[in-house]
Amino acid sequence: MKALFDTSSLKCSKIVTQEYSTSFSWGIKLFSPSIRPAIYAIYGFVRYADEIVDSFDAYNQEELFHEFVADYHKALERKISLNPILNAFQEVVLKYDLQQFVEDFLKRMEYDLNVTDYNTEEAYKNYIYGSADVVGLMCLRVFVNNDEAQFNHLKTSAQFLGSAFQKVNFLRDIKDDTEILGRSYFPNVNTNGISNVAKEDIIKDIQQDFNEAYKGIVQLPIESRLGVYLAYKYYLKLLHKLERLDSKRLLYERIRISNPLKLVILTKAYIRYKLNVI
Repeated sequence: MKALFDTSSLKCSKIVTQEYSTSFSWGIKLFSPSIRPAIYAIYGFVRYADEIVDSFDAYNQEELFHEFVADYHKALERKISLNPILNAFQEVVLKYDLQQFVEDFLKRMEYDLNVTDYNTEEAYKNYIYGSADVVGLMCLRVFVNNDEAQFNHLKTSAQFLGSAFQKVNFLRDIKDDTEILGRSYFPNVNTNGISNVAKEDIIKDIQQDFNEAYKGIVQLPIESRLGVYLAYKYYLKLLHKLERLDSKRLLYERIRISNPLKLVILTKAYIRYKLNVI
């Protein structure tokens, strides 16, 4: 039965999410059951695409990536794929009309196969739009259940949140990006390191993104608001932790939020949500 295959495909996407990100897994659990499967499917797809270009250096990454993209397009055409991640994702893409967002995302993932330095503001913003903003827009389409008016009203905030998450990831992962992948995403930072002045400028920029994103979070449908708010609070805490560090520490240490602290963030977020003060 196709329904059983679809169910098992979604379970695979859920497993991928849980294996790669405890923070996002916690956030998704706070979504309404009606939207969780679609968000798991989106995360599974974008995670696999990202892993191909970032982690599979012992293999022909370009070949693997292009096969993945070709299989995705076949899945859309056939409305089925024997790759369970693609099978779950194609259904979400077609239901919520995500095709253009996915193409923008895949184009930026392909950049990572060859581009190592986003040394202009334009290149930096272009990459962030396609690698992060569009993921926020995909999720927003699910959150508003294809309501065009709601989507257009909230899409700018969704992009700000996607940008904020991505920039925090870039700052946190600057050691691995520079040493292992040989990449520099920030236009005012090179592979030789990051100064405290540059770090302060980046922090201020990210904080502005978070401020703008919050305006939309409080207007999200009730089915998704708490989960998105939790992710926002988690990344905001991570940003503040990065802010307190000397920039040199970022070059030899990957900063994390401990599971006990994540639980504290979750508890506080839930209380504020129940008191209707978010």
